Amino acid sequence: MAQEPKKEPKGIPKGALPASAQQLLDDMVTGPMTPAAMQDVFTQLKKALIERALGAELGQHLGYQSGQAKPESSPNQRNGTSGKTVLTDTGPVRLDIPRDRDGSFEPILIPKHERRFTGFDDKIIAMYARGMSVREIQAFLAEQYGTDVSPDFISSVTDEVMDEVQAWQHRALEPMYPVVFFDALRVKIRDEGVVRNKAVYMALAVLPDGTREILGLWIENTEGAKFWMRVFNELKTRGVQDILIAVTDGLKGMPDALEAVFPATTLQTCIVHLIRASMSYANWQDRKKLGSALRPIYGAINAEAAEQALQAFAQGPWGQKYPMIATGWQRAWQQVIPFFAFPPDIRRVIYTTNAIESINAQLRKIIKTRGQFPTDEAALKLLWLAIRNITIKWGAATHFWKAAMQQFAILYEERFTDVYRYRDPESQGK
Repeated sequence: MAQEPKKEPKGIPKGALPASAQQLLDDMVTGPMTPAAMQDVFTQLKKALIERALGAELGQHLGYQSGQAKPESSPNQRNGTSGKTVLTDTGPVRLDIPRDRDGSFEPILIPKHERRFTGFDDKIIAMYARGMSVREIQAFLAEQYGTDVSPDFISSVTDEVMDEVQAWQHRALEPMYPVVFFDALRVKIRDEGVVRNKAVYMALAVLPDGTREILGLWIENTEGAKFWMRVFNELKTRGVQDILIAVTDGLKGMPDALEAVFPATTLQTCIVHLIRASMSYANWQDRKKLGSALRPIYGAINAEAAEQALQAFAQGPWGQKYPMIATGWQRAWQQVIPFFAFPPDIRRVIYTTNAIESINAQLRKIIKTRGQFPTDEAALKLLWLAIRNITIKWGAATHFWKAAMQQFAILYEERFTDVYRYRDPESQGK
């Protein structure tokens, strides 16, 4: 019986590395290693790579590499090294930085006076974005990497992302969005020596291809028409020329502001929000039956049938037991009835603001340990970093979008299909 060939151990095959690299591995790994020993090897390797790269930079600056004869035409030359401790993502590393005689060498890899290497700042920002406080980050770095940094240092690192936040807040937007969801998140922020419960408003848009995009964040003490006028005008300044449907949870002042800035936009109240508000009045044992009694209203074929169903509910046993439920629906009815003009495929998309509420739920988990923020900018910084982590996983189209897209094309015609006309000033008004 033929003997099976001996299987090679899993890992990097020897043939996959240059002979010099393989020899280096053989020299470093001579037997079983502890995690601490491996960390020491990684640190030594990182030190050697950085110093070799810096040496190459100096060679390019001088016009000749180490070990070569200095050209007679070059007045400058190497002048030894100077020690410098640099913080890296795996801890501090002591480096020998090469110098030149006239001091004109400006390293790119680790600039003069820089004490942090690429990756260290990213690690701090990543921890901050996951809700860790400055003190918690400080303790983690000291425990895991033996790196002692001050709270002010960590704050300065996270403050550097504010330029990115501002660029994101003012970036150009698409000319048309089929659906935009608006919702608010409450955050405690110190303002003039008093901790205020401020609202952070978010706009989540669905693009024509069904993908999603967060258009912006706005912090305000109170909502109203003036605030929403400012938000909508900002969106318009950034390039938005049309929104087909805006879905909200009954935010104050929005109808008047939307009418003034985007008069052709349909304002739709979130149906699920109304259902939840209705359920809040009922006892737990009544909620299942109450939900069944409400279904004929939002499941009606058109607005007339829905109004009849609402009247029947108000006059029925559940409406008599909980009269405030019918009153709530009637109060919001002008923003409810647009829903019934849409076919089922579009109704499934605008039925609920769950998409944006899901984002807010993830944000609440991150900010709940903070208690309060010292400034609006501090809150905006953390929320933006968290949103960046959330949205990086996005990509697929919204549920039911393929079928809804066909309905949008039929209902809205050129407003939906002819996106490029928004970018052509000569076509405006046609």
